[in-house]
Amino acid sequence: MKKTRPTFWCITSLLAAVFLASCEGPAAAFSSSGTDSALTKRERRFAEGPQERPGLGTRWGENRNSSINVVSFRRANSSRPLAQAAIYYNDRAGINAMVGAMPLARRQPALPLPAAELLSVELRDGSDRLLPGIAFGDRWFVIGKEGERYVIVVHNRSDFRIEVVLSVDGLDVLDGRAASFRKRGYILPRGGTIRVEGFRKSGTAVAAFRFSSVRESYANRKHGETRNVGVIGIGAFHEEGTDPLSEEARRRLRADPFPGRFATPP
Repeated sequence: MKKTRPTFWCITSLLAAVFLASCEGPAAAFSSSGTDSALTKRERRFAEGPQERPGLGTRWGENRNSSINVVSFRRANSSRPLAQAAIYYNDRAGINAMVGAMPLARRQPALPLPAAELLSVELRDGSDRLLPGIAFGDRWFVIGKEGERYVIVVHNRSDFRIEVVLSVDGLDVLDGRAASFRKRGYILPRGGTIRVEGFRKSGTAVAAFRFSSVRESYANRKHGETRNVGVIGIGAFHEEGTDPLSEEARRRLRADPFPGRFATPP
């Protein structure tokens, strides 16, 4: 029998390294008459330097104690999650720009089915209060404040063990590299809850999640990449030989929105 790779149940990260790049800007251009000509758009961009991208990212924070246990878990499907969801975060101005000035509430994100049947997910601040958020269409938006610490809390609602893969700003919270469903995650026992407090530094500690500017985000300082800043991803895998979804949930997921052509009387 093929051996199963061990799965971490807790949290992870890597030591952040800051890479500084320098480049030599273009020389000033002169007209044939000896007077300065107008700089091109590209030259002005280099001369002025990059502009700060607005909004929030997540930086590598202070040390937090967090131990892990290693357990075995064989997925029913190695690369395709049973359920997945995303939570988008930003400062108040950024959220207003995306969804307008709509009322916010401190409540759990409204995950779509079938994720909602398996898991509940919360974003809490350093004082364990729910961060305010709003559902808009099929997406959930949460407001944070620069410098504030936050924690991802996941609760297993099913009667079976569930493996949860988490990402922050497109980075896997266990190894700090590009997130993928092929990577392993945390194992939640039946009715179990985990508090993911940061990127893992070792088997006993993590670097806390703290909201920051995009420039100071871990994604930018470690990888020079900000394309996926502002989103937290959740993927849930069930164990081989189990079926955590109810028959009603499966029937609804099989429902066809376009089964016929024309309406007929009842």
